[in-house]
Amino acid sequence: MNFNEGIKHSEKGIQQVLEGDKIISNAVINDFLYTWQWWLGIGLFILPWVIWMIFRKKDSTGRLLIGGLSAIIISLIIDLITDSLGVWSYPMKFLPVGSKLLLPYHFCLTPVGIMFVLQIKPKANPVIKGAIFAFISAFGVMKIFVLMKFYDPKGWPSIYDFFIFLSLYLIAYLLSNKLNFKSISEV
Repeated sequence: MNFNEGIKHSEKGIQQVLEGDKIISNAVINDFLYTWQWWLGIGLFILPWVIWMIFRKKDSTGRLLIGGLSAIIISLIIDLITDSLGVWSYPMKFLPVGSKLLLPYHFCLTPVGIMFVLQIKPKANPVIKGAIFAFISAFGVMKIFVLMKFYDPKGWPSIYDFFIFLSLYLIAYLLSNKLNFKSISEV
């Protein structure tokens, strides 16, 4: 196979993905839109941020957002890889734009959960705090998402989710607590 053959195969794959995206869009518009599950997903997208805005430690907002943003980026990268490998999937979709990822999970629940845990007992051992967060997320929240058909692990063991959540927390902890930033006015 040469480069041009690879381009042809790639274009064929892109067309198949686009056809799949149309099917997903139709499912959102015709089957999911305005169901209680859809409204719950929208609520899970908005409410965590509203609650965080109210209860966050205001003087730590920047540092907490660094932790939350790192969780968003890393969880999206992990899900893009695992989605392309078919390791797990998110059958319930919230947007009719071929979204392959569960937006409330990536952009709200995980980062906001991590930011809340970061600010609770900040002097406590981060590994223990991360393990508690990971346990609740992997063996509690993700199991509820399976029951609601928001998440299909396809045989993916929950213990692997535990280590993903633990890693997300510890990276967010390191980035939000160990980086020393100077004020822009001091630069």
